[in-house]
Amino acid sequence: MSETPRNFAILRLSAADFRNHRAADIDVPGGGPVVLTGPNGAGKTNLLEALSFLAPGRGLRRAALAEVRRSDAAPGTPWSVTAVARTPEGERRIGTGLDPSAPAESPRRTVRVDGAPLPSQAELARVVSLAWLTPQMDRLFTEGTGQRRRFFDRLVHGFSPGHASRLLAYENAMRQRARLLRPGPGATAAPADPVWLDRLEAAMAENGIAVAAARRETAQRLSAAEIGDFGRISAFPRAALGLRGEIEQGLADRPALEVEEAFRTSLRTRRSEDGAAGSARAGPHRTDIEVRNLDKEMPAAQCSTGEQKALLISIILAQARVMRADRGSPPILLLDEVAAHLDETRRAALFSAIAGLGAQAWMTGTDRGLFEPLGRNAHFLTVRDGTVAA
Repeated sequence: MSETPRNFAILRLSAADFRNHRAADIDVPGGGPVVLTGPNGAGKTNLLEALSFLAPGRGLRRAALAEVRRSDAAPGTPWSVTAVARTPEGERRIGTGLDPSAPAESPRRTVRVDGAPLPSQAELARVVSLAWLTPQMDRLFTEGTGQRRRFFDRLVHGFSPGHASRLLAYENAMRQRARLLRPGPGATAAPADPVWLDRLEAAMAENGIAVAAARRETAQRLSAAEIGDFGRISAFPRAALGLRGEIEQGLADRPALEVEEAFRTSLRTRRSEDGAAGSARAGPHRTDIEVRNLDKEMPAAQCSTGEQKALLISIILAQARVMRADRGSPPILLLDEVAAHLDETRRAALFSAIAGLGAQAWMTGTDRGLFEPLGRNAHFLTVRDGTVAA
């Protein structure tokens, strides 16, 4: 008797009033790879974006909540995304969408799992794991540090499901501290409450050290997986990941409790400087991610655009390999327009890696022929004008 699959997979997806989809319903019996093909503007990426809202954060486009509502929907109509997800712990039913009870000027989204509300969307990282690549990420290594941090933090979620909650707690405390330290409109403005500042800085220090430690461990594990696979046959370059930040450097040299106390002390002594700057000038919110192409011994930023994309795929596949070893399942992969920018050798290598990992990948493209090597193992769907058909 064959063993029941326990890998992460979406078995059913429904999106209502989401982008250009009035009501999209997709069934994926068995949870295999999914290929969405159709003309540009049909709504293929919109479906990947709907899936990305099953993870913490603002989705793969980082859109405002009101933006993703169908443009011709009636005023006040909430969008929603529901899914049946297979996980290593069993099937889970996940629902998220715009909260209809929230005021229009302060929209928020609700999240329910198996019918029960979650206290925070950050808890989604404990339920299902997703990773994604989009064409907009092709210049990830040459653009701002914020995009690199967000990309890397999504990888960390897969290894440390509590990472999203700790990151959220750190950012919330940081924002509250910045408001308290912001100079008042006049000389008579009341000074910030030092006791409350102490508490906020303690929360920043505690959660910030945990965030930095999880990032360091993930970078080390992914780099070790790439180096350890030196003999593997692959069309993708091996990547080494590193972190450049004050807190991460401290953790490399000293015990975590010592680094936490030093960070808390630093925050206390820099209050006037941070108040004038409008934000904390040190902390894990300023960390940068460094990637090196091991095969060429070259920083990723100096590689060609094609090699940078190949490095991103290599990192995603390394995460999938390590997650499968740790949790028994790779993440669900959302790969937007990935095949069109790979040559035949790398396309074949990518499809082979997905099959070998047992990963569910949702892929989009305008040319169905590029995906034919996947054969009957994949679910091919056509998207046109916001409708989906087999």
